[in-house]
Amino acid sequence: MRFSEAWLREWVNPSIDTQTLADQLSMAGLEVDAVEPAAQEFNGVVVGEVLSREQHPDADKLSVCSVNIGADEPSQIVCGAKNVAAGMKVPVATLNARLSPEFKIKKTKLRGVESLGMICSASELGLAESSDGILPLPADAPIGMDIREYMDLNDQCIEVDLTPDRGDCLSVAGIAREVGVINRSPLTLPEIPAVEASVDDVRDANVMATNACPRYLSRVIRGINKSATTPDWMVERLRRSDVRAISPMVDITNYVLLELGQPMHAFDAAKVSGAIQVRMANNGEKLTLLDGAEATLRDDTLVIADDNGPLAMAGVMGGEPSSVTDSTDDIIFESAFFAPLAIAGKARSYGLHTDSSHRFERGVDWQLQRTAMERATALALEIVGGEAGPINEVVSEADLPKLTPIGLRRERIGRVLGIEIDDASVVDILERLGMQLTATDDGWSVVAPSARFDMSIEVDLIEEIGRIYGYANIPANLSAAPVSIVLQAENAFVLDKAKATLVSRDYQEAITYSFISPEMAELITPDAEKIELANPISADMSIMRASLIPGLLNTVKHNVARQQERVRIFESGLSFERINGELVQRQRLAGAVCGPAGVEQWAQPQRKVDFYDLKGDLEAVLSQVADINEFSFNAGEFTALHPGQCARITRGDQHVGWIGMVHPQIQQKLDLPATFVFEVALDVIEQGNVPAFEPLSKFPSIRRDFAVVVNRDVAVGEILEAARKAAPAVVKAVQLFDVYTGENVDASSKSLALSLILQEFSHTLTDPEVDAASAKILAALEEQFGAKLRD
Repeated sequence: MRFSEAWLREWVNPSIDTQTLADQLSMAGLEVDAVEPAAQEFNGVVVGEVLSREQHPDADKLSVCSVNIGADEPSQIVCGAKNVAAGMKVPVATLNARLSPEFKIKKTKLRGVESLGMICSASELGLAESSDGILPLPADAPIGMDIREYMDLNDQCIEVDLTPDRGDCLSVAGIAREVGVINRSPLTLPEIPAVEASVDDVRDANVMATNACPRYLSRVIRGINKSATTPDWMVERLRRSDVRAISPMVDITNYVLLELGQPMHAFDAAKVSGAIQVRMANNGEKLTLLDGAEATLRDDTLVIADDNGPLAMAGVMGGEPSSVTDSTDDIIFESAFFAPLAIAGKARSYGLHTDSSHRFERGVDWQLQRTAMERATALALEIVGGEAGPINEVVSEADLPKLTPIGLRRERIGRVLGIEIDDASVVDILERLGMQLTATDDGWSVVAPSARFDMSIEVDLIEEIGRIYGYANIPANLSAAPVSIVLQAENAFVLDKAKATLVSRDYQEAITYSFISPEMAELITPDAEKIELANPISADMSIMRASLIPGLLNTVKHNVARQQERVRIFESGLSFERINGELVQRQRLAGAVCGPAGVEQWAQPQRKVDFYDLKGDLEAVLSQVADINEFSFNAGEFTALHPGQCARITRGDQHVGWIGMVHPQIQQKLDLPATFVFEVALDVIEQGNVPAFEPLSKFPSIRRDFAVVVNRDVAVGEILEAARKAAPAVVKAVQLFDVYTGENVDASSKSLALSLILQEFSHTLTDPEVDAASAKILAALEEQFGAKLRD
């Protein structure tokens, strides 16, 4: 919501400066995002009158004007605008005026003719992005007056970011109410008298969906002036509210929306056939909207229609066929209350978002429609003329919201806010907020204003009391409360510790959305059942993720596209799957790496990260749970991973996760470099082994190395697992330190060099004992894999 401070101060004018006003709004929960000048910095621009205009003697597109700027003599100014004419009032930048820090007006000659100033357009003054000609001023503009003073350009535009529950503040009136309450300042409400009907024309309205539209008002205005234009004061207020002026009728409805918070619409009466109908759409009905797009309507969408079909999407956007144009003679104003639930999500489901839908979704004061209709009628008669008919109102009292009393206990206020507020202050605050109070034995019965859809329970009222009383006025104190310490099992997996481990290995934590695009879901997890959102933020975020990998790959793509060659990221979060008809959420940890294995430096050559780099990082995390040898990395197949560089991670007979290189086709489709990922389910590894102390032997350890020749297809992991199982107790470790293929080894085989670390606690091992342990391991390898000791 953006508004002019000068406009706001016409409603309420406390004795505070702009910054204090902004701070007050933010502290009251209406966060101020920006405070900007209403116009760019310039000086030396005054109101002038063009006395005469003559063609430039040497330029077809230039004219020589004599301009009265209130000085002793008229100023001669050369102008290139087509619309300049004698008798016009215009903004004139005088000699030495500055339109920007770099743009100073100097005496100059244009094609040989002296020019002593510049006649300005709106864009040159920063009042518009572009202009077709100079800015015409009203005929009564005082000559010589500073244009900043005349147009009140020493104003500030304030933009507030409102939470969804504060729809009542989506107007100047709503903001003014808040400022008045905070500063105990009276409101100066504009006079909005009822407009007497001068013609009897009424367009019947038939409201069929009364639960969605409990109140509908319409009014016919005949014989409007088609050549009328929107007055400058309204155009300027709309501009400062970031709304572009379009035409008088559209501008009037936008003005009322900004001023009072009531969305309105104007139909061309000649284009409405028969009575107005407020009904639910029929499936498949078509409506061309004001933006030119054609919408195919659903039966859950409320529409305004006539005998020929839909005229507008209620509370969202009008239709182009019934819109007001330059040839319109008669109009029908619409002012309605649409139930928030009937409008919520409808605009977004059609790919739209409008000022009207933004307000109706949050709730519009259901007692405001007649006031808004009278305001719009008065403005229309003032600007475009015509004759107004009577207001036609259709209302279903049973479907209107009810003003339900809310109980407020005085002792509850102290418990929630942590401070005792006297009864007089409570009553004063709530009454200034427009609430009606009735005293009860333990507090009050409170009825909130019709504009406050956010008031429904006791704590809502307490929040209002704290907000207006001032959170800064509530003293800070250390509250005493019973503390129960939750014991963490010693063998539990600690996610924070895992994150710290990855960070220490040069990873950065990423946080991505739980929603992904259908295309990404099909690419990474095609076998998982798609869980679609009923009301997605956008089409690209319509599927609940079954894996964390899609979000990480999008993050890698985003960084690589911005010249970040080396990416190392991880994420923890929930995945969502439908299993046997039920939604299952699982906590997962995933990581992705690409680019160089390390930071560039002189002491070692650069190389690309590979599968084993990522495997080592993951093993560092898994080792927090148990001995890493309890986890197996076995070749497997996962749709999103390279079939030759993919491993299934298991712990015993439990599936833990996957690790591998992203499938080349996916890398090509996403325009990624060689990228490696892992993902593990945390519920499988949440219980680990309790650390146990083992005494150190006093006797030396012995290392015995040997090489075995096995078939190339045998996995090294299987060899190591078999060796460890066969090893007697004196063997403390079995490690692989070399893999060889080539000369003196058959092409179908490979040589694996293993080292055994042997140690005894009671004595120094002898050669026969070492030989026996080695022989036992060799025998097991020969029996299971046909391994032969290499010569």
